[in-house]
Amino acid sequence: MKKIILFLSFLIFWACQSESKKISFSGTEIDKVIQEMTEMMIHDVSNPPLAMRFFSYACLAGYQVMTESDTSLNAFQHQFNAYPAFTKDKPLEAPEFTAILAMMEVSQKMQPSGARMKEFEKRYIDSCRRVGLSDQIIEASTQKAQAIAKRMLAYAKADGYNKLSNFPRYTPKKTPGSWYSTPPGYFPAVEPYFYRIRSFSLDTNKIEEIPAPAPYSESNSSTFYQLSKAVYQADKSEENLKIAAFWDCNPFALNDQGHLLIGMKKISPGAHWMGIAGIASAQKKENFGKSLEIRTALATGLMDGFWLCWREKYHSHRIRPETAIRKLIDPSWKPFLQTPPFPEYPSGHSTVSTTAAIILTHYYGPNFAYTDTVEKRYGIDDRSFKSFEAAAEEASISRFYGGIHYMDGIKAGQTQGRILGKHFINLLQHEN
Repeated sequence: MKKIILFLSFLIFWACQSESKKISFSGTEIDKVIQEMTEMMIHDVSNPPLAMRFFSYACLAGYQVMTESDTSLNAFQHQFNAYPAFTKDKPLEAPEFTAILAMMEVSQKMQPSGARMKEFEKRYIDSCRRVGLSDQIIEASTQKAQAIAKRMLAYAKADGYNKLSNFPRYTPKKTPGSWYSTPPGYFPAVEPYFYRIRSFSLDTNKIEEIPAPAPYSESNSSTFYQLSKAVYQADKSEENLKIAAFWDCNPFALNDQGHLLIGMKKISPGAHWMGIAGIASAQKKENFGKSLEIRTALATGLMDGFWLCWREKYHSHRIRPETAIRKLIDPSWKPFLQTPPFPEYPSGHSTVSTTAAIILTHYYGPNFAYTDTVEKRYGIDDRSFKSFEAAAEEASISRFYGGIHYMDGIKAGQTQGRILGKHFINLLQHEN
């Protein structure tokens, strides 16, 4: 009799331990993965286009899980170029948890310091287990996440990025007015063939072109000379320099201390906007699914923004203000911000910031006020904005204050960003 009672007691205890508590996953859980990915990119010195590629495929993996589980979400990703088919399994008990794991699985396979994400994933699973998520659900979610990640990684591999190393090493053109690397690092050109990979949503036969940059000229009456002079004479007020520093986002920055060059940890423009999306999501108290939808739309939209911008950069090969001003106006001149290692036209930050503002405005409205705290952890003070459009406008002009872009390059980037932003909104509104 005692043996029977003990056996029944064991069964009851085992059943209680196996039963998983209902755990709520808010949209802010996504921030944990995004922030860890950002830290890894800073550690790896991931360049801006590549950083958005990492964010895009990780978010797509998580969002694929969610759109299979919640048909109310906009499965816009199925309109992407060559997007793969996924096998829909039985309903998941913890789709949000599975989506988080899928994001982590893709990140750890794609990012150079992926072992760090593997450790982060272990800690995250343990934290969920401690609050009541059962081993059965954890195992089922892990299997599903790995299956989604495997398919997404194959999709990523097929975009052609891994073949870019087969192209000839980029050699700066030697024609007057062409870009070449600048001090103090003299870094080689970043991602000169990025536009050769598959974009998510662009039809290369239907891309609306932006105007060509003002032609290079050494005549002091030329448009180009006046553009250079405007950068040289830009108002260096304390506020303008604060704006320039706030939006710097240059992963390649070096602090020149005589014979010693010290690398400074900074995030990329896209990572900054992904952080802004997290602030907006928390402020609006978005649920997990909607929050991930917005992050995925933003990440993939910005990767296409870099694709479009880099296509023109390595078509025009335009000289940077630092080089032109030293030759034409003042040999000792230095920009306030360090010049990034790629051609000037158009401004990448202007392109992606304008695209980001249009996408986020689509979701949150035109007058969404917020305080940007993204870079507080890196010693940058907060700034408040009345709208995403106002933030994008400031991000764009910051490149002029910083001395790294001409005004026509900034305007062209904004034009390019509006073209892409409107294109992406049309895609999001398309019935699928």
